[in-house]
Amino acid sequence: MIDIDLLLTWGATYKQVQRDEIIFHEGGCANFYYQVVSGRVRWVSINEESREFIQLMVEKGESFGELPLFDDQPYAATAIADEDSVLIRLHKSNFQQLLKDNPEIHFAFTKLLSERMRFKFLTIREMAYYNPEHRVSSLLGYFNNNNKHTCPKCKQIRLTRQQIADMTGLRVETVIRVMRHLHNKGALLIEKGKVYCKTLNA
Repeated sequence: MIDIDLLLTWGATYKQVQRDEIIFHEGGCANFYYQVVSGRVRWVSINEESREFIQLMVEKGESFGELPLFDDQPYAATAIADEDSVLIRLHKSNFQQLLKDNPEIHFAFTKLLSERMRFKFLTIREMAYYNPEHRVSSLLGYFNNNNKHTCPKCKQIRLTRQQIADMTGLRVETVIRVMRHLHNKGALLIEKGKVYCKTLNA
C-alpha cells in the first residue's frame, strides 16, 4: 500500500512476529498502522468456542486493521500471524499526518476500504442465502477474478481447506466434499492435493 522508504521517513519501525502470534486483539485500542513486509496475517473474529472466522487474509505489501485509524473506535477483529512474518508499523498520529500530506495515498485507502466493504457484502450475501457449493465457488471465483490468494500464472489457490472453511462459515469436511464435487464438474482441478481454479467466476 505505502512505499516502505516513505513509511521509514515518517518514523515507522519493523516488527517480527512468529506464526500464530497475536498482533492485536478485537476490542483493543489502535495505536499503529500495520503493513506486511513478508509473510501473511489473518484477520479473524473468534467465537465463544474459540473457532475463528476469517475476515481477511493479508499478504505481502497489504495493510490491515485500518478502520480504527479513521473512526477512533476499537479494533473490529483480531490479527494473527498466519506464518512467521515481518511487519512495518507507523504510529497513528504520524499515519494520519502522512495521509494529509499525500492525498493520493489517502485516495488509495478510500479505494481499498471500498473494495473490502464490497468483499464483505459478497461473503454476507453468500452465507445468508446460498448453499455450501455456491459459497465456496463464489469465494474462490472472487479471488480468481481479483488475483487474490491465487497464482496469477497457474491459478493455484494459496489457501488451505481449513482457511476456506473459516471464511465461509462451513465445516472443513464440507469444504473438502464441495471442492471434490467442483473438481468432478470441471470448475476446479485437484492434483496431488493442490487446488487450481479453472472456470470459477464470482
